[in-house]
Amino acid sequence: ATVLDINGAMLAVGRERAGRRYDGRIEFVEGNAEALPFPERSFDGYTIAFGIRNVPRIDTALAEAHRVLRPGGRFLCLEFSSVDVPGLDALYDAYSFNVIPRLGELVAGDAESYRYLVDSIRRFPRPAPFARMVEAAGLRRVTHRPLAAGIVAIHSGWKI
Repeated sequence: ATVLDINGAMLAVGRERAGRRYDGRIEFVEGNAEALPFPERSFDGYTIAFGIRNVPRIDTALAEAHRVLRPGGRFLCLEFSSVDVPGLDALYDAYSFNVIPRLGELVAGDAESYRYLVDSIRRFPRPAPFARMVEAAGLRRVTHRPLAAGIVAIHSGWKI
């Protein structure tokens, strides 16, 4: 099986770790999720974790995922989502908007990037609208499964 993993920020770490174990059996390619440098029907799987919310045109990236998947191929996306536990949602918002930027300032000297992180999570579509976007890109049997009280969700679809 050939799987495409879209996570540019983790490219160097992946190269280093894989280099120790896979002796050239994995090829790392940096590219734009909206215009992938691969032919149609190249992959059995497409994964992206905590990255699709940062793509300027999510619909275009989803269409590219569909394009490069082979029939029977699976799309998997792990992304921050919306807390679905009453009471915890308000607590999580307070933590996100107040604590995370302060921690970013203390640890990395950069509160603004962490404010962006929180804002990007809030702007990302909720699971049902995102599922409709995945379906609009041509994927079928689309599902989403909340994890950690809805803080994150796994979105899945198949190319038929």
